[in-house]
Amino acid sequence: MGKTLQKGDLIPDVSLKDQEGNLIDLPSLVGEKALVVYFYPKDDTPGCTAEACGFRDRYEEFADMGADIVGISSDTVGSHKKFADKYGLNFTLLSDCNGQAEKEFGVPRNLLGLLPGRVTYVFDRAGKLVYSFSSAMKATRHIEEAMEALKV
Repeated sequence: MGKTLQKGDLIPDVSLKDQEGNLIDLPSLVGEKALVVYFYPKDDTPGCTAEACGFRDRYEEFADMGADIVGISSDTVGSHKKFADKYGLNFTLLSDCNGQAEKEFGVPRNLLGLLPGRVTYVFDRAGKLVYSFSSAMKATRHIEEAMEALKV
């Protein structure tokens, strides 16, 4: 596992495919907007669905605060597409099949290292980390934490 990102660190230079199969370079997403990047364990599971729908429902508030949202898990592009379509998700989901982003961000694993962690990172317009929150159990708390971090 790589180092855990610290406040002030730049967003890792990672490129992943979105739910439409487009290759997205994470650093290209900052600049005009701040960026909320959240890692979650699995598409269409209860906690992850609640978290994704929470971000979906508050998307306009994030946009009004000058931020965009990106969800990342190890699920496939096809799985992300089904998940996004099923719940009407209005933000980008990225497929980290090989664990590259998880490693670059230093996302901790849970349950004896078997499950990917649930961590939210907030980057400013300059691409610098301003806040991170890690909680496997409090899936919907990630939305509130990210919202608070953007208000600062």
